[in-house]
Amino acid sequence: MTDFRPDPAFAAGSVAAAEWPLCHVRLQDDARFPWLILIPRVEGAVELADLSVEQRAVLMEETVRAGALVRRLGVVEKLNIGAIGNVTAQLHVHVVGRRRVDGLWPDPVWGRGPAVPYAAEERARLLAVIAGA
Repeated sequence: MTDFRPDPAFAAGSVAAAEWPLCHVRLQDDARFPWLILIPRVEGAVELADLSVEQRAVLMEETVRAGALVRRLGVVEKLNIGAIGNVTAQLHVHVVGRRRVDGLWPDPVWGRGPAVPYAAEERARLLAVIAGA
């Protein structure tokens, strides 16, 4: 895992937030939704099958951890979890908090409308919450 680098495309819409045992964690810079991205630090991983059985188990636990954390970042009625990878092939998992009044409900969030970046103070607050989790 020493040669790991997140795909540069992640920098365009998210900020580095934490390093967990398996995953590099990013906060999606979109104030419409509390949203974390987990990127396993496994060089060349594109599909879940590219992880070992042990790594897949850790990824599942970190996904559950991210879900609990997303619920602390904002008002959440439902978690959406996805590992689509059509735009950025590097294996990553989105954990998105949704509400019935979030403007896109019940549609998916991917590729829908322009992101609304967090104000600097709010971004810093959320990053502190993530770092402390």
